[in-house]
Amino acid sequence: MKKELLKYLKHPTLESNFKYDSSKNTLIDKVEGEVFRVVEKIPILFPKEERELNIDIKGSDLNKNFKYIDHYLKDAEEFDYYRKITGATAHSRRRIEETILSEIEGEFDSILDVGCGRAWVAKNYINTNSHVVSFDIAIANTVKALKKYPANNHFAVVGDALNPPLKKNTFDYIVASEIIEHVADPAKFVNSLFALLKPSGKLIITTPYNEKLKYSMCIHCNKKTPHNAHIHSFNEDKLFALHNQIDLKKVVFRKFSNKIIDYLRLYKIFNILNYKLWKLVDDFYNFIFNKPIRIMVVFEKK
Repeated sequence: MKKELLKYLKHPTLESNFKYDSSKNTLIDKVEGEVFRVVEKIPILFPKEERELNIDIKGSDLNKNFKYIDHYLKDAEEFDYYRKITGATAHSRRRIEETILSEIEGEFDSILDVGCGRAWVAKNYINTNSHVVSFDIAIANTVKALKKYPANNHFAVVGDALNPPLKKNTFDYIVASEIIEHVADPAKFVNSLFALLKPSGKLIITTPYNEKLKYSMCIHCNKKTPHNAHIHSFNEDKLFALHNQIDLKKVVFRKFSNKIIDYLRLYKIFNILNYKLWKLVDDFYNFIFNKPIRIMVVFEKK
């Protein structure tokens, strides 16, 4: 494990730092002496009890408890986020990433990618002086992230964003792209991550806009299962209501990716446009046909 990563880490539930035991490749909590494993240079920092918890999905009509950590560990094993994609999906991902990148300005010290998936944040910043931390609930995703984009300034951590094992007031930027619609407690998710920002830092979140949640009957459990594991739908009001507004300097919303363009498959034409030109066209369509597919919210800290 890269020792420089230690300056970002803390116990997931205690205000306690770690010391690294290189002989046993473990992290040791300085207060309780609790030992955490390091696998493939990646610390795995879940609270002891968390893997056994059933977390209730608030605001959904699923009449069951959701073991979300176990679910996403299996998800990472079953699905390859690095597989090649084409067509509308590839265009959509490109525009999400470009919209997020447009909010990240100038030089900065550190950026946290929550739910790192394909590690596209690392891809964009490993050749800078910034420290990039790829954070995910699954070891499989973080191992792939470090192997795909090896660099001295690229680190990875496994943990739960609802109990992040990271120090407060540490990051200049935090990116959580297409994650919040999946999490068990969106308000805790937002406020836990916001606390990790430095003053004037930005938490950038993207999610489907006013999504109509769809369900099918699971053949394994005979219960309603949400498509794509989306358990929440958001608009501006719902997103703003998640934040406790402590230390909040500013909130910015941006709706993008017009549904008409997607439905008519015009992305085949607009794919040749750079981000600035695409944004002009997309904004025009959203002005005429107010049907955005996605929303980005940026919470800026005082």
